[in-house]
Amino acid sequence: MEQNNIKTWAEVAPRLVNVAAGRDVADMVIRKGRWVNVHSREILVDHDIAIAEGRIAFVGRDASHCIGEDTQIIEAEGRFMVPGLCDGHMHIESGMLTPAEFARAVIPHGTTSMFTDPHEIANVLGLEGVRMMHDEALMQPINIYTQMPSCAPSAPGLETTGFEISVDDVAEAMKWPGIIGLGEMMNFPGVSNADPKMLAEIAATQLAGKTVGGHYASPDLGPAFHAYVAGGPADDHEGTCESDAITRVRQGMRSMMRLGSAWYDVKSQITAITEKGLDPRNFILCTDDSHSGTLVNDGHMNRVVRHAIECGCDPLIALQMATINTATHFGLEREIGSITPGRRADVVLTSDLTQLPIEMVIARGVVVAEDGKCLVACPHLNWPSHARQTVRLGKKRKATDFVIAAPDGANHVVANVIGVVENQAPTKALTAELDVADGQVLMNPDNDVCQIALVERHRALGTTTNGFVSGFGYSGKMAMASTVAHDSHHMIVVGTDHENMALAANRLGEVGGGITVFKDGQEIALVKLPIAGLMSDKPAAEVAADAQNMVDAMESCGCTLNNAYMQHSLLALVVIPELRISDLGLVDVTKFEMTDVIQAKI
Repeated sequence: MEQNNIKTWAEVAPRLVNVAAGRDVADMVIRKGRWVNVHSREILVDHDIAIAEGRIAFVGRDASHCIGEDTQIIEAEGRFMVPGLCDGHMHIESGMLTPAEFARAVIPHGTTSMFTDPHEIANVLGLEGVRMMHDEALMQPINIYTQMPSCAPSAPGLETTGFEISVDDVAEAMKWPGIIGLGEMMNFPGVSNADPKMLAEIAATQLAGKTVGGHYASPDLGPAFHAYVAGGPADDHEGTCESDAITRVRQGMRSMMRLGSAWYDVKSQITAITEKGLDPRNFILCTDDSHSGTLVNDGHMNRVVRHAIECGCDPLIALQMATINTATHFGLEREIGSITPGRRADVVLTSDLTQLPIEMVIARGVVVAEDGKCLVACPHLNWPSHARQTVRLGKKRKATDFVIAAPDGANHVVANVIGVVENQAPTKALTAELDVADGQVLMNPDNDVCQIALVERHRALGTTTNGFVSGFGYSGKMAMASTVAHDSHHMIVVGTDHENMALAANRLGEVGGGITVFKDGQEIALVKLPIAGLMSDKPAAEVAADAQNMVDAMESCGCTLNNAYMQHSLLALVVIPELRISDLGLVDVTKFEMTDVIQAKI
C-alpha cells in the first residue's frame, strides 16, 4: 500500500523546476505572508509560496511568474507561514481513536506529520495489528509514519501479552512502505545487558537504514545508561529533569520532551536550552500520549509548542523542535519539516506566533482545515471482526476473585502499594499497614489505599492478579475498569469494593472492551473501545464526550488527579519504575523482578 495522494520528488521534479523558473504555472500560490524559515531561524516578511504536485516549487518575494489562470490563490495577508507541525513520538491508540479519526482530530490543530508507535495493538493482535494500523495510516491526507514496535512483551518474563513480536517480525516490517524505524526500545535492561534479541531487532533496523527509538526510564545515568546508548537507540522521551535532557544530548541522542494529556516533562527539561544554552537542534517536542478529550478541547502539537513558549523558549526555536528537528532525526529533512523547495507543501497560517491560533492548514498542497474545521475525508480501513472481538475473560468474575488472602494468623499486614504520581509516568513504591478480617486483607480508602487487579483477557485463562494502589483518592463503593492497560493490555480494575470491581470487569467483557466506572452497583460511565479493546472508530468529539463523562464519574468517586485515567491505564507498564502490576503479579521495576504484595504480617 502506497501513501495517499503524494508523488515522489523524482516523479515531479521537472514540473517543480519549470514552475520555479516560470515556464509552468503553480497549482497554488500563497501570497504576502511572513515566512517562518526554520533552517535559518528567521521571519521573512512579504514572501510568496508556489506549490505544484503537492510540493513546494518556489519561495520568494514575488511568485507572480508562477501564476496562471487555474492557479489557486491564497492571501496570507501578513500572517505567519509556518511548516506543518510534526509529532516526533506518539501512540495513536492513546487517543482511543483509529488512525483515520486521530488524523481528523489533529489536522485542524496544524499537525501534518506524526511518527507513531502502535505497540499497544501489537500486544493484542501482533504483527497483523501493526499492519492494519500502518495501512490505515497510509490512507490519510497527512503524513503518518509508523515505527515497528520493538517490545511485545515490554519486559519478557514479567508479563504475558496476547502476541509477541519477534526479530523476524521486525525485519519483515522494515520492508513496508510506511515504516520509518523501530519503536521505543522499552526493554532498557535488555539492551544494557546485551540481550541478543533486543540487539538483533536494533541491528535489523539499522541495516534497513532506519531510526531506532529509545525509552530509558531510569534515573540511573551511570554505566547502565551508557550501555543503553551504545546499544543503538537514537532518541529518548522518558526524561523528566534537566540533567536527563543534557545527558542524552551529550551522548548523541535526541532529547524528546513530551507534553501529553498527563505527562508534563517540557518545563523541567527545556532549561537545558533556555538557561544552559545547549544547541536546540538536538531537541524534539512530542506528545507521547494524548487522549481524545485533550485533542478536541486543547489541541495537539500546537498545544506543545505554545507550552514550550510559555516555559521561556524562543518561538522560532520551539517551532524548530516541532518541525525541522523532527524531520532531520528521521532522515526526512528533504521531505518534510520546512517551507522550502522540493518538500511536501505542508503549511500552517497563523496570525500569532506565540499563541499559535491555527487559522488554515495546507497538507500536500491541499487546504485540509480552516478555522478549526477539517475539510477533507480521512478514509477508514475495514477492520475485520476478529479485531473487534479481543476481550476473552474465560469466565465471569465474582467478588471473591478480588479477595487478597491474609497470611495465617495475621491481624494486620504491611503491604506493598503502588503510589500514583500526578502528571508523571513513574510510580512510587509505597507501603501501608492494613487490617485483616475473616482471612482477608482489607483496603483502607480513608487513607487512600484501594485495590488494583489485573484481569487476564487475551487467552481466556480466567485469572486475576490483585494488589493495592494509592493516590486516586477514591471513596464510597466504586470501581473503574479499562482494557487499555499499557502495555500488555489485559484489563486493569481499580476499586474500593469487590462487588463493584466484578461488575466493572464483566461489563467490559460484554461490550468488547473500553472503560467503565461503577458506583454503588450502577454503571455511571462507559467508553466503548471495540477495536482491540483500545480504539473506537467514532469521531473524536463523540469519544471525547464519553471520555469526559468518564472523567466526571471518576471525580464523583473522589478522584481529583489531573488526567487520572492516563495514570490508571499505565499501572501495568512494567518498564517504568517503581512498582507495577502484571498478569504474573506485582513487579518491582527498580530491580525488574517480581515482588510480594504482602511484605510482612503483624
